[in-house]
Amino acid sequence: MRDFTLRKYELLLTNLQVKGYEFITFEDYCKSDKMSLPSKFIILRHDVDKRAWCSLKTAQIENKLHIRASYYFRVVKQSNKPQIIKEIVELGHEIGYHYEDMSLCEGDNSKAKLHFKEWLNYFRKFYPVKTICMHGAPQSKWDSKYIWNTCNYRDFGIIGEPYYDTDFSQIVYLTDTGRRWDGYKVSVRDKIPAYQELWNDEGYVYHTTDDIIKAIDAASFPKQVMITTHPQRWLDNYFLWFYELLRQNAVNVIKRILISR
Repeated sequence: MRDFTLRKYELLLTNLQVKGYEFITFEDYCKSDKMSLPSKFIILRHDVDKRAWCSLKTAQIENKLHIRASYYFRVVKQSNKPQIIKEIVELGHEIGYHYEDMSLCEGDNSKAKLHFKEWLNYFRKFYPVKTICMHGAPQSKWDSKYIWNTCNYRDFGIIGEPYYDTDFSQIVYLTDTGRRWDGYKVSVRDKIPAYQELWNDEGYVYHTTDDIIKAIDAASFPKQVMITTHPQRWLDNYFLWFYELLRQNAVNVIKRILISR
């Protein structure tokens, strides 16, 4: 079975369920008494960068499996599709703001703060947004998190941002950035460098989804994990799947150049 298909994604989720992992949203994690969390859990997060309809597909699979996940939407048209956002909320999932205000406001902190407030209120029309997540924007010279150099997201009623409010000393971070699970080598910002060496030493490094499934079956997969996917990568349609493969390989080359500078 090809990797990064919806069939493969569902297989990943069902294998985790069979092995006793519980799924929680990032909002659930932030609100919880950390001592009361399950011994084995997955914080399931999705960054909706483009092709929002792909996110509806993953949301439907999760709903069928009685799983709730966190979906972070950008303001750009490829991501911000009101009807799809409504449908994902109706399926029981969390919605958050995938912010990139510093890039969109060309590094102007004052404008970025107003822009953030405006769009946070927009997404709160669909869901009482309590968590946010930065968009990596690898080709932008502005890191989205720079906005917090001059203000605090908690002043906006936000209780969590994954890169600030996840205990990565206990929770392993896995993301499909680069269309691979060890894409931290070609990632500009979607990575946790402070802990990556530790995870490498523990053997928590996987290249394919099958590698993850094998680790789950062998009981060598970490017990507490944040899994981040970009649903536009998970496609059953062969032509779109092949296009995404070629496009991502080209993007990875560009990222390597950016990282090496």
